[in-house]
Amino acid sequence: MSTEALRAPPAGAHAPPLVTGHGAGGPAPKRIIVGYGFWIFLLSDVIMFSSFFAAYAVLFKNTAGGPTAQQLFDLQNTAVETGCLLASTFTCGMASLAVGERNQKWTQLALLATGLFGLAFITLEVREFVSLVARGAGPSRSAFLSSFFTLVGCHGVHVTAGLLWLGTMMAQFYAKGFRQDVRHRFLCFSLFWHALDIIWVGIFSLVYLVGTLPPELLP
Repeated sequence: MSTEALRAPPAGAHAPPLVTGHGAGGPAPKRIIVGYGFWIFLLSDVIMFSSFFAAYAVLFKNTAGGPTAQQLFDLQNTAVETGCLLASTFTCGMASLAVGERNQKWTQLALLATGLFGLAFITLEVREFVSLVARGAGPSRSAFLSSFFTLVGCHGVHVTAGLLWLGTMMAQFYAKGFRQDVRHRFLCFSLFWHALDIIWVGIFSLVYLVGTLPPELLP
């Protein structure tokens, strides 16, 4: 008897089902692949911002005779920015609860509030950058300002991208409802948005608060 005949299933028998994912020998589901890929993206972002923080820590005293952080930073404006971003994180959490309840009205309202707070944050940050440049404190003025604009500006670009992503999520919930794939995309968005909030807390603490300390207290 041939090897092929030995391997062939007996007449009338059904072929064994194709198993996939979870160590069963087949390809992992797309949902798992996308989930792992998104976590890798978040970790790469954390590494990138860690590098920017390290560069700022090294360069923040290199003002080249120009204005220092204490002379430039407006803590009142930055506190309002921080409040807007923290509020947007709260409303994003409320949107997550509304998605869990499959409530279209409150999902859209919470996401709209998140977007408005995020837009207010970006508006205040752009106004701060324009004011600094108008005072002759642009990114090319000194190594300190180059590192500052790079760190804070990169975070602002991420928030802007998050606002565009938020808009697409609102449209998808409205058009497609609470399908599993849409909810999974929203979970990725909420993780991204909360990560931006954590990074901003680090910026506010290490850049703005430490930068405005009296010179004798600086390390």
